[in-house]
Amino acid sequence: MPVMDSLTHLFVGGAIAAAIAPPQHRRAALLAGAALNSLPDLDVLPLLLSDDPVVRMTWHRGATHSLLVLPFMAWALWAWFKQRGGRVAEAPRRWFWVFMVTLLAHPLLDAFTVYGTQLLWPLPLPPAMWSSLFIIDPALTLPLLLACVVAWLARERLLAQRALSCGLAVAVAYLGWSLLAKTMIEREAQRSLAMIGLEDAPRFSVPMPFNTLLWRVVAITPDGFVEGERSLVADRGPMQFRAYRSDVPALEAVRGFPAVARLLWFNHHFVKAEARDGELVLSDLRMGAEPDYSFRFAVAARDGGGWRAIPVEQLQWPWQARRRLGAMWLRIWRQPEPAECGAGCRPETMSADYMSSD
Repeated sequence: MPVMDSLTHLFVGGAIAAAIAPPQHRRAALLAGAALNSLPDLDVLPLLLSDDPVVRMTWHRGATHSLLVLPFMAWALWAWFKQRGGRVAEAPRRWFWVFMVTLLAHPLLDAFTVYGTQLLWPLPLPPAMWSSLFIIDPALTLPLLLACVVAWLARERLLAQRALSCGLAVAVAYLGWSLLAKTMIEREAQRSLAMIGLEDAPRFSVPMPFNTLLWRVVAITPDGFVEGERSLVADRGPMQFRAYRSDVPALEAVRGFPAVARLLWFNHHFVKAEARDGELVLSDLRMGAEPDYSFRFAVAARDGGGWRAIPVEQLQWPWQARRRLGAMWLRIWRQPEPAECGAGCRPETMSADYMSSD
């Protein structure tokens, strides 16, 4: 089950806590912060008891990631440790902010990814998915890792505080850059989609693995979706899109099934529907790229001329995305020629009926 890279949470928490705690508590704060910032993801443990993949996916990043719940959790933990004495009792004000800021940083960081974080649980709002960071991004993690290592070695010295401040400043600046990069991508996507009559189509953008220079944009069409890429380094001119079909009538037929409704709520309706071997399979378009998706669910079986609900099964199909990493790295620095995009994928020539490039 994807979560924001666990190593990132460890070092984000450690750096925040060590920067706030008194210098004489720095090593303890590094360990406490790492544990606190990882604590919300323990919700995966009870979810493992469920054999329903929809439950496991859509209840993760729920109650334990809510900004309406975590402040009370932070206060309760702080009060308990304060009563026990020790470091928290020695500097209660600083440690109060250690607990509060470190815990709240976790869901906010998760919301920068595309998976979805229920920041206002239990309110029935769709999960936040700011989708300006890939789930693992070394450019965010490495400065924090270095800051934590220096702080551990330097202990109470001024060097430790400077390293922590610098690491956190770089991380915050990178988060800001990711939002700026997304804004640039969205602006170009809007222009390019308007050229093919999709200016009002529901869409999302998300960075490709391990970087914020190459982005993927998906827009929903009446009979499926279009998918395109944009490099902030190499690309000039309109974005190029490839069109793919989805079994829209079948999706409409099963939309009222409880499991399907829950999935559509969670993923903001960014799904591909396809019939395979008598079953209807829904793929979450947000994570992966055509034809490889991290989450695919068999949700219904053919029943005469319609569909009937079945126990949802998450499909573990061969995933070939690892083979694309080399090509992805080259794609950052090189814009493909129009012919490489495939027939009918250029905005200026793409037909109005979204001819599939399959």
